[in-house]
Amino acid sequence: MYCDCYVIGHFYRQRQSGMENQTIVYILILSGLSDLPSLQLPLFLVFLMIYFITLSVNFLIILIIYTDCHLHSPMYFFLGTLACLDMGYSSVIVPRMLFDLLTDRRLISVQACITQFYFFFFFIASEVIVLAVMSIDRYIAICRPLHYTQIMNRKVCVQLVSITLAFGAIYSLVHTLFLSKLTFCSSNTLQSFFCDLPQLLQISCSDTFINILLIFVSWIFYGVVILGVTFYPYITILRTVLKIPSKNMRVKAFSTCSSHLTVVFLFYITAFFNYLYPNTNYNLKEDKVASVFYSTLTPFLNPLIYSLRNQEFITSLRKTLHRQWWGRVDNIL
Repeated sequence: MYCDCYVIGHFYRQRQSGMENQTIVYILILSGLSDLPSLQLPLFLVFLMIYFITLSVNFLIILIIYTDCHLHSPMYFFLGTLACLDMGYSSVIVPRMLFDLLTDRRLISVQACITQFYFFFFFIASEVIVLAVMSIDRYIAICRPLHYTQIMNRKVCVQLVSITLAFGAIYSLVHTLFLSKLTFCSSNTLQSFFCDLPQLLQISCSDTFINILLIFVSWIFYGVVILGVTFYPYITILRTVLKIPSKNMRVKAFSTCSSHLTVVFLFYITAFFNYLYPNTNYNLKEDKVASVFYSTLTPFLNPLIYSLRNQEFITSLRKTLHRQWWGRVDNIL
């Protein structure tokens, strides 16, 4: 399909290395979601709808938080940041996937592939730390409520988010710089529908020791340090909530934490399955399912989990819609 003379002549270059000729690849082929032509259009329509809902609901969350002064609290500030990140890394993956489903072309340059990886890794790395910060926020709100407004003031929240984004940008840049030094040879098909790091390292013909070392450091930092920071506060939170005499207060405290815990479990389980599950030929379909859930469905489900289980947000949404509705009625009359 892609092996005509023009493509070969345009996308490949021969490099002499010692006594051997080595073919350097400048264009990669994405395997896509499915090879069945009959599934291309249905998959396109399904993921187009998912992407549209993802953007719409996340944007609605940001708009409600911004316009309603009752939601100008640290918890909703971090929730709005999470919504922005969900919109970001969904937009890095899904439009390209929709284009490939519609055209069945699946060609991507190495430079574009590495660029996609940079932004994807930036949004993912930032989101993991934001989830950890949200755990700390819940810990202070429930376990130290008298000092909550002093500790988690607006300046501190802005600083935490700024540091998170700066760290995500720098850390992603380090991965990207070492990734850009790799060369890709005769094997140029990525067993994925987007440019993810494990698949890129798998087809590289360069020494990937530094890249693998960086992945190891990432798993130590994110899988041990950040994961510990995310879950450890809930030990104290659970003890504190169980000591609350009022049943209604206990339910309210649990409800504010349950949404966050659901999102965290959803994110980490799919991420671990995607990156730690053995990458062998017999489970490529399972790997793609995990990648779809991790990169596409998680940002779709996150806002639904937070909005549908948050009574304060639902109340604010109803008030906003009510004001908009009656405002239009008054203008008509």
